[in-house]
Amino acid sequence: MAPSRSTGTFMDKAGHGVKFLGGSILAGVLVAGMALPAVGAFGLTAKDTADSFDNIPDDFKQPTLSQASMIYDAKGGLIAKVYDRDRTILTAEQMAPVMRQAQVDIEDARFYEHGAIDLKGVLRAITKNAESGTTAQGASTLTQQYVKNVFVEQAGDDQQAFLEATKKSLGRKIQELKYAIKLEEDLTKDQILTNYLNITFYGHQAYGVEAAANRYFSKSAKDLTVPEAAMLAGLVQNPTAYDPIAHPQAAQTRRNTVINKLLEYKHITPEQAKEALAAPLGIKYSEPQNGCITAQNGMGFFCDYVRHVIKQDPAFGATAADRQKLWAQGGLKINTTIDPGKQAAMYNAVTKKVYVTDPVSAAGSMVEPGTGKILAMAQTRPYGLDTSKNQAVLNLNVGTAMGGGSGFSPGSTFKPVVAAAALEAGIPITQEYPSPNEMLYPKMSTCDGPTSNQKGESLTNESPDEKGPYSLQVAMQKSVNTYFIQLEEQMGLCPVKQMTDKLGLSTLANGTQIKQIASMTLGTQEVSPLQMASAYAAFAARGLYCSPVALTSVTTSDGKQLKVPDANCNQAMSQTTADGINTLLLGVTEKGTGSALGLDDGRQIAGKTGTTDHRYAAWFTGYTPDLATSVWLGGVGGNVEMRNIRIGGKPFGAVYGADGPGPIWQMAMNQALDGSAPASFHRVDIPQPSQSPTPGNSPSAPSGDNVQGGNTGWPNGGTTGWPNGGATNGGTDGGLVNGGVTLPPGTVAGNTGKPGRH
Repeated sequence: MAPSRSTGTFMDKAGHGVKFLGGSILAGVLVAGMALPAVGAFGLTAKDTADSFDNIPDDFKQPTLSQASMIYDAKGGLIAKVYDRDRTILTAEQMAPVMRQAQVDIEDARFYEHGAIDLKGVLRAITKNAESGTTAQGASTLTQQYVKNVFVEQAGDDQQAFLEATKKSLGRKIQELKYAIKLEEDLTKDQILTNYLNITFYGHQAYGVEAAANRYFSKSAKDLTVPEAAMLAGLVQNPTAYDPIAHPQAAQTRRNTVINKLLEYKHITPEQAKEALAAPLGIKYSEPQNGCITAQNGMGFFCDYVRHVIKQDPAFGATAADRQKLWAQGGLKINTTIDPGKQAAMYNAVTKKVYVTDPVSAAGSMVEPGTGKILAMAQTRPYGLDTSKNQAVLNLNVGTAMGGGSGFSPGSTFKPVVAAAALEAGIPITQEYPSPNEMLYPKMSTCDGPTSNQKGESLTNESPDEKGPYSLQVAMQKSVNTYFIQLEEQMGLCPVKQMTDKLGLSTLANGTQIKQIASMTLGTQEVSPLQMASAYAAFAARGLYCSPVALTSVTTSDGKQLKVPDANCNQAMSQTTADGINTLLLGVTEKGTGSALGLDDGRQIAGKTGTTDHRYAAWFTGYTPDLATSVWLGGVGGNVEMRNIRIGGKPFGAVYGADGPGPIWQMAMNQALDGSAPASFHRVDIPQPSQSPTPGNSPSAPSGDNVQGGNTGWPNGGTTGWPNGGATNGGTDGGLVNGGVTLPPGTVAGNTGKPGRH
């Protein structure tokens, strides 16, 4: 059933002719009559009205309507539908003809007969308003109502702009009229009606007839029946008063009015009208499915991350306002990197091993080595605002700028970063140090010169029997704190800082720059699981670091492909260095602190455990050649001491990286890699030392155990001394000359923080 058309009477043709009158007195008088009992109430003359009409620019621009955006996973599955306004744009052919006719019959029955204004309607309104002394009846045409809706759409969430767009004033009516005249010149009646049905509000967050049909009847607008179309058409006048959910009787009465209008204008038969009037409302309501809260398998946090990417990355607009406009306008088809199978594996692990009611939570990210693609991002508590259901919106996998918190100290999982810096600096993979059980933080050089702190802070190894000498391989397996402090001291902090720059760790989770302090190697500065997974992915990719990426393509509503952020892959270290780190971290999972975390199929894994002071956080970051995963466990606020605690129904005397987050990592990786072909690392040969001198009995140094330099020998491939810029062991009063800088005994580094743990 197509909306009927008529050639119209002389009066109707006169209405079409209003566009030629432009600034004539007629336009001003007619508009005034539509809106007000008397123009004089505003002290305006007909001439004023005509002048106002002429001064309005006629470059009316129809906006690109905001609509819903769709976010998809890597396999094409829908993650979430997100929108500022729930709308899906339809063509005329995608709307049921009875829906189009019902909207015309109830709002502007003579729509196809008159021009931009309906002269008969104007005269009728003038008469009624004069009789009542009010503005009880208006005479806006459907075209003018469309213009008004355009102003409302342009106002968006700006309350002041909305009030301006909807206020009843003579100036507003004049403006609507002129733009309506312009529209009637540029568009056909069918086009105007289609635009109107796509823009208008039907209540319950439904903008446009498609969203309305989905909301109230759980169907498409093309499938609407006569009574359904009549109910929707009747809503437009007052979506609140005729709300079928809150006021079903009022909605049915209004619906029947529309049905009778369809019958009156002979657009349905008496039999159809009788059947429609007897039909119940038949509401099949679908709740608005808006935003990341609707995502399944814990993808809500990743969905929120996608939102932050689009709102922050310059690829989507030069300014924040441009990017916000793109997001609010919607209509985007967003394809992402998230792998639904790996996401399910990660989500299953963090929710099975840690309960939402536990005092701690877990978070894990999976990254593909060599591409930077984020394949999974999950955490224990579900995404949402209802704290009574243990929901949260803070994304524990990322930093503050991307919707997360200030991060967590990674503990000893940071040691491989320092080891990579050392190997790149030329320190051999066989390097040994005395590694006493306890020592003071030494003074160290930075990129900006020497740094020191005279507080005399000390650090210890995890257990009393951990005392060297140790080689790098054994120190990594045992996670020996004092070894890595000595390694760091030998090369200085600048190479470590340079390595953090290359591995995406120079900016901490809270957005500040990492500090060059001695405790860097112990992971005392807060980062995010996504950062750690991405850094370790570089080891897996033989030194190729790729910044994490979440998007594969973004398409606008008009089919335009937008450029998505690039992973900016760069060789952060030589392949030889990366192979050395992989070999060291294979040792951790074969003989060291992660030896209990092997996968079911026996494939090679490499990784590192980490536990911070007071057991506030525990980590395991590990990888295969094709998948890197970082898992954090701890209190969301970072202040839950994980001692004598029950997590996931299991009691812990004290949580370590190997027994807290480690099994979460293991469960996730087993499921994520199930059925995939195993790959192997490139190993390097690490010769075992021919002899291991005892601390204090180095061949070239006097006995003793003063680890601040001067009184203790430092075994280095069978020789003593520091191969860093010609450093010598010894000096005046036991000072250490390191790279030309005399370091007095007993000095310690900057803000050392607390030692990392196993």
